[in-house]
Amino acid sequence: MPYPAEHAARTRSRIVDSARRLFNQHGFEPVSIDQIMGEAGLTRGGFYHYFKSKDELYAAAVSSFQSCNPFRERVAGMRPSQHQPAKLARLLIDLYLSDEVLADSDQHCPLYALPSDVARAGLAPRQAYTDLIRSMGGVFAAALAGERDGQRRAQTIVSLCVGGMVLARTTNDIELRKSLRAAARHQALELLG
Repeated sequence: MPYPAEHAARTRSRIVDSARRLFNQHGFEPVSIDQIMGEAGLTRGGFYHYFKSKDELYAAAVSSFQSCNPFRERVAGMRPSQHQPAKLARLLIDLYLSDEVLADSDQHCPLYALPSDVARAGLAPRQAYTDLIRSMGGVFAAALAGERDGQRRAQTIVSLCVGGMVLARTTNDIELRKSLRAAARHQALELLG
């Protein structure tokens, strides 16, 4: 008896979740297909039923952040009247640079968790990463709509958020980790207006 269609979607999702966690923790190169499938509770044999290559899975893992990040969970709980671009942008800045997000390595955004790996990856992962940059920038651009230099400010805010998290993630100095993110948050909110 064949599995229902939902089974394939759930299995693919488990593989992507496993890959995202492992890539966030170890990077792209050191993680094997066997490790990914084992983490998902599956065997290597089923991998190619869902993905043509590890690069294709990498692109899916990067893209999956748009549907798994904590920001989406927070926004889902807001009343429709609260869906104002400026409020959403402020929420994203505050959450993105928070202690909570920095501490949750399984959910780290690929923009700050994987930039070096993605820079060396194939076209599909780089496209997924580019889409993520544009998506994040779109939140800020919507809040700055009508501003003369809104697009430039939106891109600067993305750079501040991602850069602040890259630096905070790589230092072992707890106070520096906090002050880097606080400085990035302050400047991002100033640019938002």
